[in-house]
Amino acid sequence: MILEKNIMAKSVDKLTMQAMTLSGEARALLAERLVESLDQESISNIWLDEAKKRRDEVRRGEVKPIAGLAVMEEVRKLIDDK
Repeated sequence: MILEKNIMAKSVDKLTMQAMTLSGEARALLAERLVESLDQESISNIWLDEAKKRRDEVRRGEVKPIAGLAVMEEVRKLIDDK
């Protein structure tokens, strides 16, 4: 099992390095196709894991949460400046 994970990780690393040589547009298309290939349950599990990871980072004090209204204000400023 560990050998399989190591082989898979090396394959993923190799593919990632190859993908990074693509243009931004090509990488975006590849990312879109990869996400579309996941089933809805996998996507839900990925987001749940990410939410738990972020929650734990906040609880451990590793990151400071920012209020949604403050974030939206900053985004609006960035958009207005362009």
